[in-house]
Amino acid sequence: MSHTQLPKARPGLTLFAACLGFVVVILDVSVVNVATKALAADFGGSLSGLEWVINGYTLTFAAFLLTAGAMGDRYDPKQIFMWGFGLFALTSLACGAAPSLVTLIAARVVQGVGAAMIVPSSLSIVNTNFPDAAGRTRAVSLWAAAGGLALALGPVVGGVLVDSLGWRSIFYVNVPIAAVGILLVRAYALPAPARDASVRRSLDLPGQFLAVIGLGALTGAVVEANAQGWTSALVLTCLIVFLVSLAGFIAVERRSTDPMLPLHLFGRKAFSSTSLIGVLLNFSFYGLIFVFSLFFQQVWAYSPIGAGLAFLPMTAAIMVANLACGPLVKRYGARAVLITGNTLAAVGYLATVPVVDSASYADMIVQFVVAGFGIGLVVPSMTNAMLGSVDPANAGIASGVLNASRQLGGLIGVAVMGLLVGQVSSGHFLSGLRAALIWAVVALAISVALSATGIRRPETAAAPQAGRTPRPVDAR
Repeated sequence: MSHTQLPKARPGLTLFAACLGFVVVILDVSVVNVATKALAADFGGSLSGLEWVINGYTLTFAAFLLTAGAMGDRYDPKQIFMWGFGLFALTSLACGAAPSLVTLIAARVVQGVGAAMIVPSSLSIVNTNFPDAAGRTRAVSLWAAAGGLALALGPVVGGVLVDSLGWRSIFYVNVPIAAVGILLVRAYALPAPARDASVRRSLDLPGQFLAVIGLGALTGAVVEANAQGWTSALVLTCLIVFLVSLAGFIAVERRSTDPMLPLHLFGRKAFSSTSLIGVLLNFSFYGLIFVFSLFFQQVWAYSPIGAGLAFLPMTAAIMVANLACGPLVKRYGARAVLITGNTLAAVGYLATVPVVDSASYADMIVQFVVAGFGIGLVVPSMTNAMLGSVDPANAGIASGVLNASRQLGGLIGVAVMGLLVGQVSSGHFLSGLRAALIWAVVALAISVALSATGIRRPETAAAPQAGRTPRPVDAR
């Protein structure tokens, strides 16, 4: 579309479309968890196969986030959003029509690429279409709240769809949503201002290739270790490929003039600490969501909607804490809120360990609420600390690194905790669930230590330079 044929700007509808994109991406991280029993019944897959349905999506979502951000710098984010949403819709159709578990996993892998294209471009669209600072702040807050709502309602929405229409419906429902989002952005979103070609980020293709190979190999090693053992040829080969890819990735990023992941940022204590906190938080949260979904359906024989509702107290607490976090960070600083949130989450999970044998859901509601409230405090304060650790010019890269690290943590969490519980029919599920809870507590305890030692107190943080106005956050 030429600049003489600009669409009639409708910021409200544009924001709605951007939120739709963010919502379906987050829903598809969590909604599949409550469909695991139905998938196993249809395809007879192993636990590792079910893990691949979840991790195949998370793998490519995490691996392509930074490159998707660079694509938004080289091309119009509006176009990237529409192409990403279109790819997401096509792969959702393929997921829903999948005749086998292998086909479903393959479609989920490509679906993750579409998700990676949607998230940074949706936020860039919001930035472009809300030029005034006050309006942009409100719009970004609504965009983030939509993601929180999707996270909270994901298991419930998944349960309702699986119970009423079957597991395929959780993928088919994405198609009309994508159509609405694409049409609204095409009709009403303004294109991004033309950028000077000399300052556009290049596409770091060697780094991207090594990131995908390395993450895929690491995921394969952890997932397949459950079925084949750590000393199997496949698992050992995957570990070797991961280590070689990691070494190659570091070498490429050090030499690149425009790296996908600027390694020098990790020299900043707050940046590296926050990145690790992101990994550890999602390792705990998504890993436990996966194993508790199996627990509620396979051990306690809950229906999919029953399993989804069982998570509602926790996810509702996350939403409440998200809303309360902003004023708390403003008053006490991100460091104090991070320590408090990680501690609450660890205490909640630790208190759940002795009640998994009770066969009474009422015995774990309070623990779920405490853990959820803690997690809800960590996510916004973690984002605040990450963005505060870099110059405004690197805010987009910082946002992308944090999102990628969180997805990586979720990927590893599902694989490791799936390994701990083993096959549901093995008779050792409860002992594995207790071990998974302990691993989550240890991860969160490390997050407490990182928050205390890696994040500065508000009064000692460097004051912003006079006259500097942070630019809009561009997620990558």
